[in-house]
Amino acid sequence: SADGGGNLSLDSIPMGLPMSDPAAWTTAMNNLGMAPMGMAGQPLLPDFDPALGMMTGIPPINPMMPGLGIVPPPIPPDMPAVKEIIHCKSCTLFPPNPHLPPPATRERPPGCKTVFVGGLPENATEQIIMEVFEQCGEVIAIRKSKKNFCHIRFAEEFMVDKALYLSGYRIRLGSSTDKKDTGRLHVDFAQARDDLYEWECKQRMLAREERHRRRLEEERFRPPSPPPVVHYSDHECSVVAEKLKDDTKFSEAIQTLLTWIERGEVNRRTANNFYSMIQSANSHIRRLVNEKAAHEKEMEEAKEKFKLALSGILVQFEQIVAVYHSASKQKAWDHFTKAQRKNISVWCKQAEEMRNIHNDELMGIRREEEMEMSDEEIEDPAEMKETEESALVSQVEALKEENDSLRWQLDAYRNEVELLKQEQGKASRDEDTTKEQQMKLLQQALQGMQKHLLKVQDEYKKREAELEKVREEKLKMETLLENLKEQESSTSRVCACSQEKECPVEKTLSNSPVKSEREVLLVGIISTFLHVHPFGASIEYICSYLQRLDSKICTAEVEVLMTRLQNTFRQELSGVGASLEKRWKFCGFDGLKMT
Repeated sequence: SADGGGNLSLDSIPMGLPMSDPAAWTTAMNNLGMAPMGMAGQPLLPDFDPALGMMTGIPPINPMMPGLGIVPPPIPPDMPAVKEIIHCKSCTLFPPNPHLPPPATRERPPGCKTVFVGGLPENATEQIIMEVFEQCGEVIAIRKSKKNFCHIRFAEEFMVDKALYLSGYRIRLGSSTDKKDTGRLHVDFAQARDDLYEWECKQRMLAREERHRRRLEEERFRPPSPPPVVHYSDHECSVVAEKLKDDTKFSEAIQTLLTWIERGEVNRRTANNFYSMIQSANSHIRRLVNEKAAHEKEMEEAKEKFKLALSGILVQFEQIVAVYHSASKQKAWDHFTKAQRKNISVWCKQAEEMRNIHNDELMGIRREEEMEMSDEEIEDPAEMKETEESALVSQVEALKEENDSLRWQLDAYRNEVELLKQEQGKASRDEDTTKEQQMKLLQQALQGMQKHLLKVQDEYKKREAELEKVREEKLKMETLLENLKEQESSTSRVCACSQEKECPVEKTLSNSPVKSEREVLLVGIISTFLHVHPFGASIEYICSYLQRLDSKICTAEVEVLMTRLQNTFRQELSGVGASLEKRWKFCGFDGLKMT
């Protein structure tokens, strides 16, 4: 318990210690929306408004908050209060790093008024602890341990939340930097038996008040008890006798009469009075019978109205069902969408079910009427006189025959209706089955057409690929033919040159293999490229380099030009078997000597 033998009384603690820096305490308490209090309990700011805090959105803490165990809502995590340095007379409190997470606390015990304070300096005294924590509210007791912690009990629950605000602060006694004079405060909820006992007492008090309130509510809504019956006297007897003759006061008077008789008020002196009152009560029997007959007549009229209204409703149900059936025929059915057909079929089933229910109800009413009529016909002859028995029996038999014939006709009509329903159901089912079969056939045909279309597309793609391959082979063959022709022409030119060495230079220039300025540029670029690659390069490699400069250059054109210039470019084969590769080399320096 927080009220153990080690507790200090309020009289032994100096309460009038002034603060060295009251503005710091004012700022810290203002961040929580609390009215800053001085060391002696007086407010530091006389005109402080708790609703105007530095942190907007934090509700002010009201010490007079109603309810038990209700504490002010915690500060939202996304709105941390700005903690500042707090200067006291004997110590200084330094705030924690605002970027660190808030210190962890245990679950709040019910009715908690006691806090655990750990991380105190070794040289801390109860006077210093009181100086720090009495700013949070009235301290009832402090229990300090020999180690660096203590328990503090406050007067109210909301003061615990103010004390938790100081958790994480670093405390320094005076201006000393000694380890024994410094520490980091850790404030947490503490579980004390006294707090729990007070909380349970308050809960029991609330429960008692709630029970009392409920009892008052029940008594307020409880129906009033009947008035007490007066004792018998001649005057009261005359009053009750007058009331028995009045139809409006009869029920009250008859209850009084019954109570007097049960109490034993009847004797020789009062027997005549009671007999006259009983006789007055008996006179009301005829009135009650007439009222019953009138109510029965009203009930019969209401039954007849109900039967007529029910038959009209049944006719309208039949018309609605006929509309659904006509809409289900093929002429109109094919124009509806699938969802519309589904809704129409569901509505038709519901309407048929409701029509059948109303039809059965109407038939049940008619059967009850027939049974009542037959019972009356059976009971009436027994009450007639013997002279009229024969005539009545004959009439009853005739009515029975008519009733039987009507029943048979009704059964026949019912059978016909059921047969018609079954035929309509079969027809609708047959139509549904035929339509489902048609839909299935159409779906199968669509699936077959889709598969055939996919096959045709695959074949078309294969044919296109084959056609591209044939075109590439054709181009290759044409380039090979052109190469062969050029080789033949070049050999014939070499022979002609050897035979006609004496011809003028102009003639040789006219027979030059380079025909345009573009080809001259290509020859220069290819010569430069092959000069950099002394081991040769394939025609694809050369063309890939040239296509970077001009994307219109094709492999066939380059190969034809290089085959024409045999003194400038030479084709060699390298590798064996599958790794056989044609490479072009620059031989312009050797060709210059030959020419």
